[in-house]
Amino acid sequence: MGKFIKSGRVIVVLQGRFAGKKAIVVKAFDDGSRSRPFGHCLVAGVDKAPLKVTKTMSKKKIAKRTRVKPFVRYVNYNHMMPTRYQVPSEIGAQSLATDQQMDTTDGRIEAKKFIKKLLQQKFVDPPADKSGKPSKDVLYLRKKLAFEHKCPRTPASAIAPDDRKSG
Repeated sequence: MGKFIKSGRVIVVLQGRFAGKKAIVVKAFDDGSRSRPFGHCLVAGVDKAPLKVTKTMSKKKIAKRTRVKPFVRYVNYNHMMPTRYQVPSEIGAQSLATDQQMDTTDGRIEAKKFIKKLLQQKFVDPPADKSGKPSKDVLYLRKKLAFEHKCPRTPASAIAPDDRKSG
């Protein structure tokens, strides 16, 4: 089986503080490293995506609603799910963050600022795909994950009194 978790792949984080959030793989470590002896990758993601904007909103409100809160962290392969989406090469996934930046707090803050600026710019005017339409790969990052509820729970009040177990 080929390696498909490469730089630029969009993933969903499954465990931890950022569970359910989407991220872009910056660098993959298939064989692990000294400090982390397991398969993992460096990801840059969207903690808080921009909100919907309408024509009637003021410039101040639009500026506030288009803000992005990014995160940068190492994620174990077991704690993420790759998606079919791959960000365009013009975004430059490898340049989002480096291992040297992750070593220090100041470096991580610097990386987050760069990611925030880049993502806000790309969400406002997403890069075009081959047909000229906005790239779905970048727009997928700002969408919320939707989970279907196949079998809603029946409330206790809907059950007949004689069917309820007593005591």
